[in-house]
Amino acid sequence: MSWIFAIPAFLSLAALTSCVSSEAATPVEAPAETAAETPDVTAVEQTSPAPLPSLPQVGPAQNTRFSFTGEMTQGGFIRGMAPDGTVQASLGENKLELAEDGSFFAAFDRDSDGSGALTATLNNGQVVREELIITPREWQIQRVNIARRPGGSSAAFRARRQPELDAIWDARQMKTGATGWTQQFIWPVKGRISGLFGRQRIYRGEPGGYHSGIDIAPGNGVPFVAPADGVVVLARTGFSLEGGLIIVDHGGGLNSAFLHASQIVVEEGQTVRQGQHIGNVGSTGRATGPHLHWSLKWHLARLDPLLFVGPMN
Repeated sequence: MSWIFAIPAFLSLAALTSCVSSEAATPVEAPAETAAETPDVTAVEQTSPAPLPSLPQVGPAQNTRFSFTGEMTQGGFIRGMAPDGTVQASLGENKLELAEDGSFFAAFDRDSDGSGALTATLNNGQVVREELIITPREWQIQRVNIARRPGGSSAAFRARRQPELDAIWDARQMKTGATGWTQQFIWPVKGRISGLFGRQRIYRGEPGGYHSGIDIAPGNGVPFVAPADGVVVLARTGFSLEGGLIIVDHGGGLNSAFLHASQIVVEEGQTVRQGQHIGNVGSTGRATGPHLHWSLKWHLARLDPLLFVGPMN
């Protein structure tokens, strides 16, 4: 479901121009021999035309509300404009990163409840609030009549895993100023969809973790590209679960992660453009076969990549 709120149009007023010219009549002096017979000439008083009334100055119409468009659903997102004069804005507890023109990106987690609110504080102290309705979705749920395996991992694995988690967290906190969030995203690679976002197993009533991205299986070694402009904030191999991992910051708090890469052809800190080759599909890390796991995240919210790219042509 998409909600579209029109941004108010700007008004303009053409300048009104008036040109008034006046030439006074000049009496002609009669020759001396006929001067006595020439009637007196009475001067005509010249009056200037009344000045035109000044016109009021009409500026652009003020944007007093949030305006936005996007996918108002779980795992969805919006792009929009904050009210004029906004000095700070947020979606729930997440602060929005406002561009210079007041535009922003915001998104809704896979498990978002049915409501939310955009809030803006203006430079005059006024607070503008926009209530949102977030529609629920039906996820691919598999219920199995077996007990969930006991949680926990070995001390050795935890010691190895923690630095990896720290590196991922630090990468996602970077603010690069990228503007890829403004673009229409493209598929990083095309192939069979082997795993959908949000799918989950329920073990005898106990929910397991849900799938945080989509899996695309085009074949081992196939190149994949950046779905939008951004900056590479993480590009490393050897992660215990992710294998070869690339994270690209798209700005506005939005980032992409690409897992299980067999080859990485970009470096951390590198700016990439939409459609640029960044790696190759593989089965590194914990994977049962070659595929690309692509996930999108806005702050802590997990998003559905399908809502960014639409059907695969």
